[in-house]
Amino acid sequence: MRILFYGTPEFSLPTLEALLTHHQVAAVVTQPDKPAGRGRHLQAPPVKERALAAGIRVLQPPRLRDPGWPARLAEVGADIAVVVAFGQILPKAVLDVPRRGFINVHASILPRYRGAAPIAWAIIRGEAETGITTFQMDPGMDTGDVLLTESTAVGADETAGELSARLSVIGARVMIRTLEQLDSLTPRPQDHSQATMAPRLKKEDGWLRFTEPARDLVNRVRGCNPWPGAAVMTPTGRLLIWRAAAVPHPSDAAPGTLVVGPSPQPSPQRGKGAEENSLPGNPLPHRGRGQGEGAGAEGAGAKGALRIAPGSGLRLSTDVQPENRKAMAWEDFLRGARLLPGARVTEITA
Repeated sequence: MRILFYGTPEFSLPTLEALLTHHQVAAVVTQPDKPAGRGRHLQAPPVKERALAAGIRVLQPPRLRDPGWPARLAEVGADIAVVVAFGQILPKAVLDVPRRGFINVHASILPRYRGAAPIAWAIIRGEAETGITTFQMDPGMDTGDVLLTESTAVGADETAGELSARLSVIGARVMIRTLEQLDSLTPRPQDHSQATMAPRLKKEDGWLRFTEPARDLVNRVRGCNPWPGAAVMTPTGRLLIWRAAAVPHPSDAAPGTLVVGPSPQPSPQRGKGAEENSLPGNPLPHRGRGQGEGAGAEGAGAKGALRIAPGSGLRLSTDVQPENRKAMAWEDFLRGARLLPGARVTEITA
């Protein structure tokens, strides 16, 4: 099958790789190069780099709504279009180009978590299960008829970055199955009354509110890793919290107070799929699990370690990053900042 592929970030790559193996990718449509890094040099999207390496034509429209793009896309002569995290809303004139339409890989079980950030919001809201949906695209926001789904458990400690890496591999598998069965599948309309939204994250979504229960705060930490990061204000400045654990323990301290608390219990079983389909390497831009946890006599697992008192329970940070510094273990930050029991960590307000 001759395919026109739309995608931009690393999440798109496993599906592109699978299509290169099983089908003919006629061209790739991706976002324009953008300035990145301290030097603000133009950086190509991961999908563009892979397509050029494979000798595939690359198109980078600033806006697909601009006149002329439907005609240019029609010249590719694709049978069908596949979309994986492209990054632009596709107008009807573009959706009408391929004779067999557009199929999207979406990182949730629709109609739940429609929108740009389904993985992050599923974790923030404490979901135990999520998955992949392939569906026929229409002009709405993830509202088209469903073709196939595959569910997976969300690990109790899994971050958005880690879950994204797993779902990208599952998404590739489901897309290949979808194309193989396309002639026999019966599209299923979504139940729009059950829809929930997952809008693009803003930096403010990572600001922790200490009146919330410890488990909710930990879920926000996980869901905002790797972006935008869960942030608080300490006596020494802003602090990003990359990993944390909830410790069930009564405390009458004011929310945000550093208190001495018990050691955390081992995390619940991460569930099916938490290790399967993982990609090699650590996809996160900070210290991985275990590099700082339990290190030293005052480490995360030590009795008498300092925790932050939220609305209920206690929250133990394990990996943090002070402003303009590298990520480090929580106990290393406490030693450097010279924070003692009774010190306050406050919410960011602006």
